[in-house]
Amino acid sequence: MTPDPAGRRARLPLSLRRRAVPWARQRPTWRDAKPALIAAAVERARARPSGNWYVVGASRDLGGARPLARTVAGHEVVVWRDAEGRAVGGPGSCPHLGAPLRDGAVRCGRLVCHWHGLALEGAPFAGWHPWPVHDDGVLVWVRLDDAGGEPPLEAPVVPARPDPAGALSAVYTGIGTCEPEDVVANRLDPWHGAWFHPYSFVDLSVLEAPGRSTDEDDDGFTVDVSFKVAGRLVVPVRAVFTAPEPRTVVMTITQGEGVGSVVETHATPLGPDDRGRPRTAVVEAVIASSDRAGFALARRATPVLRPLLRAAAGRLWRDDLAYAERRWQLRSTGRFPG
Repeated sequence: MTPDPAGRRARLPLSLRRRAVPWARQRPTWRDAKPALIAAAVERARARPSGNWYVVGASRDLGGARPLARTVAGHEVVVWRDAEGRAVGGPGSCPHLGAPLRDGAVRCGRLVCHWHGLALEGAPFAGWHPWPVHDDGVLVWVRLDDAGGEPPLEAPVVPARPDPAGALSAVYTGIGTCEPEDVVANRLDPWHGAWFHPYSFVDLSVLEAPGRSTDEDDDGFTVDVSFKVAGRLVVPVRAVFTAPEPRTVVMTITQGEGVGSVVETHATPLGPDDRGRPRTAVVEAVIASSDRAGFALARRATPVLRPLLRAAAGRLWRDDLAYAERRWQLRSTGRFPG
């Protein structure tokens, strides 16, 4: 892939592939996707500080009549907006008789329990103590120091991204039977893209991959790939995959259409299911930007485009969660290769 010419904004972002390579005749990538290399990248990610922050969900899901609720690392969590519009939250159990606050109603910035009407404003009350909450404009995070066990940070490790005010964003959430590291390992294996997702990616080539050192400057996967549109029409880009903290992998477009756009994949541990198996929520945020004049029209069409972006992410994660679940199953039974 070559950098865009100076006049690229006047050109369409689409390219026409000269020839379509049948799926089975692609160049095999298994020799490049070394298990030890992927495992080392996962371990480096796990060693980075998270400050005990976990993604709960999408910012746009706050502000309604019901709280945003999720079990995170075995803790019931509820988050809502107070009277000033700030994101606040804490334990999901009512301090009165233990009612599930996820079933409560938000009225005038207060979370009202549906059992007896106890109202919380986001401040300590009757033995209920809030947890730190961070709203970055796209995602909502909660800090659980007991669960994380790390030195706390004032804010989560949010990667560089386009300004949400001028971007098109969508958030997808899926849940799988696996651990966060299995989701991270999937995203730190770019070699599987064109083989496992031929309906979305073609002409994938990994240009650079990190070694086994802990050098922060040697820790990105640089990939040339084309996103399929229809037939032989594709959008070629260059992207870099990095892991800024243990439960996050970010794909940043560095060349081609939408330079600076990111896809953030966050893996939030939920807790065991009724069989004792771990469950993880994949919260994936697409934050797209472009300097093309037509992008302003796309932003105005966000209510229409957002469901389409979520559906595209859902199709990919239908497969990738199966990948992550299989990896966990093999690890948990001692049958994982390597």
